[in-house]
Amino acid sequence: MIVNNSSKATMAAVKNVSDPGATQGARRATEEAPGSATLASASGTDSEVVARARRRQFSNADKRRILEAADRCTKPGEIGALMRREGVYSSSLSTWRRQREAAGLAALAPQKRGPKFDENRAEARHITQLTRERDHLRSRLDKALLVIDVQKKLAALLGNPIDDDTDKP
Repeated sequence: MIVNNSSKATMAAVKNVSDPGATQGARRATEEAPGSATLASASGTDSEVVARARRRQFSNADKRRILEAADRCTKPGEIGALMRREGVYSSSLSTWRRQREAAGLAALAPQKRGPKFDENRAEARHITQLTRERDHLRSRLDKALLVIDVQKKLAALLGNPIDDDTDKP
C-alpha cells in the first residue's frame, strides 16, 4: 500500500489552524456556519425566490429604444453590454429585428397567447347556443300546453268548459 506523505502534511496543517471558520469551506450550505447565524436572523426572510414568476414583457417603446441603441453600437462588446444592461437575450433582438423588417411597428406589439380567433368557429358556437336555447324553450312550451290541456279537461269535468276560441287570435 502506497501512502502519500504530501496529503498527510496538508491534513496536519489544516488541523493546526486556530480559526475553526477557516476550515469550513467545504461545509454544506444548509448547515449553519459560526458566523452565519447573525446574518440569517438579521435578514428576516431566508428565501430570495419570487413568490410567482412572471413572463417579461417589453412595451413597443422599449423594443424600439433597445433596437435603436443596438443599431448605434459600433465597437466590439457594446451590444453585449447593452443586452446585459437591458436584460435582453440576443434571440429577442433578432426576433424584434425580423418583426421590424417584416411588418413595421405593428409587428412589435405583444401577441396574445392561446388559440387564435376564428370567425367560423365563433359563428358555429353561437349557432349551437341558439339551438340549445330553442330546444329549452320548446320543452317549456310543451309543458305549458300539457298544463293547459289538463286544466281544460278538469274544467270540463267540473261542468265549466273552456272555449278553444280563446287560443286563436
